[in-house]
Amino acid sequence: MKIILIGYGRMGHEIEQAAKEKGHEVVLCIDKENKDELKPGIDADVAIEFTSPDTAADNIKKAIDLGIPVVSGSTGWLDRFEEVTSYCNSHNGAFLYSSNFSIGVNVLFHLNTELARIMGMFADYKVFIEEKHHIRKLDAPSGTAVTLAEEIIRQHNGYEAWKADDDGSNIPEKHIPVQSVREGTIPGIHSVLWESDIDSICLRHEAKGRKGFAFGSILAAEFLVGKKGVFSMRDVLGF
Repeated sequence: MKIILIGYGRMGHEIEQAAKEKGHEVVLCIDKENKDELKPGIDADVAIEFTSPDTAADNIKKAIDLGIPVVSGSTGWLDRFEEVTSYCNSHNGAFLYSSNFSIGVNVLFHLNTELARIMGMFADYKVFIEEKHHIRKLDAPSGTAVTLAEEIIRQHNGYEAWKADDDGSNIPEKHIPVQSVREGTIPGIHSVLWESDIDSICLRHEAKGRKGFAFGSILAAEFLVGKKGVFSMRDVLGF
């Protein structure tokens, strides 16, 4: 598999190493300095995009214009998600998005869905989400935390929105508090806590490094090659 990396920061370097370990070839690395090199004539099977909230959507659309399937893990740009998915479908492209490519986090997503559905039967429990990341992470809350919160809202009639919880106060009724912590070099910790007066239930995932994200994105790229349409890690993992 021939891969283009769009975004060559720490995550891009990690993906490059993972690709080589799995026997794939990285044919082009695109960053701010050489973004014009993403142009017609490139021999590639797939692009993997990890950039910034303000550039992700346009990067994805450019890859689709070139007829290259694109996997994206950028977060903070989902106000343009419907625009990008419509663009992909209208241009007969292939696009796969996940806020987190870690296999463990996607298992967490699956469990979160089921637990939220069950907890809808027990009004005494209130939910709280906390995410912790390194100090250089640009978006807060993380895309993973937002994914967790939005799935709870879909499954549980007691919630209609989420709200960033910076100080533990002023959370409106039927809103899920989502707290973000930025410390040191933490790769990522996500916790979903259901609390009542008598007990607590917690789902928690802690990444030990970026390798899980990198190998998950390669798995997604392998899945996407040869397909048309819009996909997610649920499709890759068969959930």
